[in-house]
Amino acid sequence: MPEVLASFRGTVRCVRSAHLPGLTLCGDTAQAPGEPVMLAFSAAAPADFPDTLQDARVERLEEQRYRISSEGREWLIEAPAVHLHRDITAAFYRAIPPRPVPWPKQVFWRIVLALAASRRGLALLRLLRR
Repeated sequence: MPEVLASFRGTVRCVRSAHLPGLTLCGDTAQAPGEPVMLAFSAAAPADFPDTLQDARVERLEEQRYRISSEGREWLIEAPAVHLHRDITAAFYRAIPPRPVPWPKQVFWRIVLALAASRRGLALLRLLRR
């Protein structure tokens, strides 16, 4: 029974490696919209593989054998390894709020930036730097 690795939504970029045999699919998935996903195969892309796909689905058929289907077409790939990467940056920063800046540091930077806005202030900063 095939195991679904990724079910992409919308346009999927297909990037071929220039030096090593490799194919990477980049796009959003239906399961986590807004979190870009990269699925990298350690195998060369088939000769008729396009540069972009629409609503692609990737299934693992057997060990080291995968099926990529999109818009009624499908391609079989034999790859010794497949890596799935999710960009969770947005979710991470939503879960962990930024640390508030201490007020002495805020005052210090306001003064420095106000001095840097004039020639005399820049001269004073240069003097203090020495």
